[in-house]
Amino acid sequence: MTKKILGALLALFLLLAAVLAVNTLRKGSRQLPVEPLAPVAVDEAAAAQRLGAAVRLPTISARDDAQLSADQFQALHALLAQQFPRVHAQLQREVVGGLSLLYTWKGTDPQAKPVALLAHQDVVPIAPGTEGDWAVPPFSGAVKDGHIWGRGAWDDKGNLLSQLEAVEMLLAQGYQPPRTLYLAYGADEEVGGQRGAAQIAALLQSRGVQLDFVLDEGLLVLDGVMPGLARPAALIGVAEKGYMSVVLRLSATPGHSSMPPPKGTSAIAMLSAALKRLEDEQLPGGIRGVAAEMFDTLAPEMGGFSRVALSNLWLFGPLVQKQLEGAASTNALLRTTTALTIVNAGNKENVLPGRAEATVNFRLLPGDTKDGVLQHMRNQVSQAAPQDRFELFALPGAVEASKVAPTDSAQYRALQQTIREVFPDALVAPGLMVAGTDSIHYGAISDHVFKFSPIRANAEDLKRFHGTNERLSVQNYAEAIRFYHRLIPQVAKGAQ
Repeated sequence: MTKKILGALLALFLLLAAVLAVNTLRKGSRQLPVEPLAPVAVDEAAAAQRLGAAVRLPTISARDDAQLSADQFQALHALLAQQFPRVHAQLQREVVGGLSLLYTWKGTDPQAKPVALLAHQDVVPIAPGTEGDWAVPPFSGAVKDGHIWGRGAWDDKGNLLSQLEAVEMLLAQGYQPPRTLYLAYGADEEVGGQRGAAQIAALLQSRGVQLDFVLDEGLLVLDGVMPGLARPAALIGVAEKGYMSVVLRLSATPGHSSMPPPKGTSAIAMLSAALKRLEDEQLPGGIRGVAAEMFDTLAPEMGGFSRVALSNLWLFGPLVQKQLEGAASTNALLRTTTALTIVNAGNKENVLPGRAEATVNFRLLPGDTKDGVLQHMRNQVSQAAPQDRFELFALPGAVEASKVAPTDSAQYRALQQTIREVFPDALVAPGLMVAGTDSIHYGAISDHVFKFSPIRANAEDLKRFHGTNERLSVQNYAEAIRFYHRLIPQVAKGAQ
């Protein structure tokens, strides 16, 4: 009997191993086979100096002050006109919303839907007290040790100027796009894009424009960051998470601290209990949607157990999900995230406050909605406080998650091909943009909105994003120029 049981178990084990092996091996590579391009000649030193000059202008934006740094934005506009004379002579330039720029390169095919490249002019400020931590002054724009240094070199003047460099080169070569090309450069992306990208998109929509292809900043060429991958991974953002901040306000009877109310009934106690529930009972996650497609694309390129596990999520799904949830960057791919960001209560140590409030920030996964998140929050808070003791309201600026751009399209294929040609060592896969970009405002005028920056980054580089010692290598900047120089003719072809 024992031998029969052992034999049956062995047979089941062998069957399971065979199923796992077949599933793993039948998932072949989904990488587009292309021939690497011979690098286009770029005057790297001159281009780096032009980017450095742009970085020297501290174009810091503010949500509530449209005129903050206005003189710096205007100086940047003058610099661009000086440095890219062909662009400014041959393209139409409009100023939108006070400081944002819209360039139009008229195409030869009036029947072809136009395309748009996006970037933003504004930068985040330097965190107070960290100025001395920079290897070079943060707005020096220094070209040193093979890098352009300073706030904005990476985010996002590197994209903006590399696009203009590419267009200037194409104009010098006599190129004329069949499709009309728009270059849209917002001045307030870092604070939501309402004065810039939102107004540019609304202006185009009012003119009846529907875009065939949109590319904005976004995911990167990640080197040594994706576990299980020996090669760099170029991730194309095909969707962007939504954004909503909700204020939770609790009220109670104020009083003297010498006579506290029953346990759990003060404003601070109820707020604390509510926030703990929101932290503990987050919206459900899972390997689905964009995340599932990304891992399905990358699985055949991995080695060892990573390839087996991702090729057999029917069995290893819970294990893989638990591992992904253990890191902030990958957990954000799986769910609408809950972040407790602001708490305010009390103003004197011996007074029980009558009000306590907190702000909770949610980044919405495609498929979740603002109304659904508010209902989830209401359900959780009601377990910690009576319904007549709390109120919820969303702050201005909330946006739903974007549509998901299809990956089985000619538009995605053109972007994938260009990446593979210019970054031949990289694997390409769709991904989810977990932070915000200007392109969130373009969903009404295009079904093909992508978020990708042609910038190489390792784990150490990622710490520089919005942080100290932001920089972009001169070599990588030249790659970015070559990327846009190749991409524009690819996506601006006339209607087939």
